[in-house]
Amino acid sequence: MEFIGYARVSTREQNLDLQLDALKSVGCERIFMEKASGVKERPELDKALSYLRAGDTFVIWKLDRLGRSLKELVSIVDGLQKRNIAFISISDGINTSSALGKCQFGIFAALAEYEREMIIERTKAGLQAARERGKLGGRPKGLSVEGKRKAKAAKILYLNGEYSINEICKMLKIGSKATLYRYLSFENVSINRRKK
Repeated sequence: MEFIGYARVSTREQNLDLQLDALKSVGCERIFMEKASGVKERPELDKALSYLRAGDTFVIWKLDRLGRSLKELVSIVDGLQKRNIAFISISDGINTSSALGKCQFGIFAALAEYEREMIIERTKAGLQAARERGKLGGRPKGLSVEGKRKAKAAKILYLNGEYSINEICKMLKIGSKATLYRYLSFENVSINRRKK
């Protein structure tokens, strides 16, 4: 059973000494150190999490050193608990090996879920408000300038009646019949799909 530490600073200019002293003071035998901003790849954190074994304790100086969001933080600590690894955040006074620490982290998990629900609720409310103002989400409907030009040309050629669908596609460099039909539909042309 080991105490394993993780220390991180955001830039190369920042100093890890404060965190290292704090981690050593609680008995960390091994410390993984990282100088990286909140980027997705944190190889030293990945190494630390892989190194940990059941019965170990994972120690950080402060919660913001571990997760970029409350959701990520809860996910990491939950993963540790499932592997029977205790978690300590020195500055925040959290120790999941105690009943109080487990309770504190349960509150964090509830807050993360609340935050997620609030984001979903705000997104739904925003979409509803946009719909009420006549704005629709998703990709804008319609054609590009080039598509509109081809649609007009396709309408003229189709209504002329001299050319087959395949010939119109070749002349206008349209990749498929479905695209041609979409162009014709855009121009309000009623389509006789039997016409080859």
